[in-house]
Amino acid sequence: MITSEFLNFLYELSQNNNREWFDKNKKRFEGTVKKPFEQFVAAVIRRIQAFEPQFQITPKESIFRIYRDTRFSNDKTPYKTHMAAVFTAQGRKTTEEWVYPGYYLQISYGSLNLGGGAYFLDKEMLTKVRQAIAQDPAGFHRAIDNPNFTGKYGALRGERNKILSPEFKSAALHEPLLYQKQFYFMAELDPGRVLEPDSVEFIGQYFEAAKPVNAFFRQAVGSAV
Repeated sequence: MITSEFLNFLYELSQNNNREWFDKNKKRFEGTVKKPFEQFVAAVIRRIQAFEPQFQITPKESIFRIYRDTRFSNDKTPYKTHMAAVFTAQGRKTTEEWVYPGYYLQISYGSLNLGGGAYFLDKEMLTKVRQAIAQDPAGFHRAIDNPNFTGKYGALRGERNKILSPEFKSAALHEPLLYQKQFYFMAELDPGRVLEPDSVEFIGQYFEAAKPVNAFFRQAVGSAV
């Protein structure tokens, strides 16, 4: 489904990120990038459903547009130079795809990114996650210290608060991750991996390894999915 032409197009786009070039190459984009990515994402969804059967979503609900929103950005280049999709029970309908933790796939010419977790957390959700960690540190570490998870993703990532509310200060002496205000994981891999015949299974294994981590965060924020 994904070929070297897919990666080559994204590289060329990174060197010619303007509307004139894209318009001239739009049919090529649709044939070598857009449609193959839709097929690839459909196959990844089917693989995820083997361990997340509630993820009854379509590629259209999962895939992010290649067009950038430049209204509030200093970078006015009109296109993303990667293709990306998010996998949750809700798809990408709202920013809740990161509140209710799922999985993330991004392919560019230079890297394959596989990740997920609790990325966008408002104040209420962040408090719930911190409460869950403080109340069940053993369960939290069973998830994030699992060799199948750490072997693929390493440690959790995320921005940190310098100051922590008083209710968590005591627990934070033993669990410094409570200072984080994001709890996500990400593996940065060789993009050539998506060209291999077993690429969907490879990605599925990465995501399945992260299911216990996502399950902990979902329970923490009160999501049933």
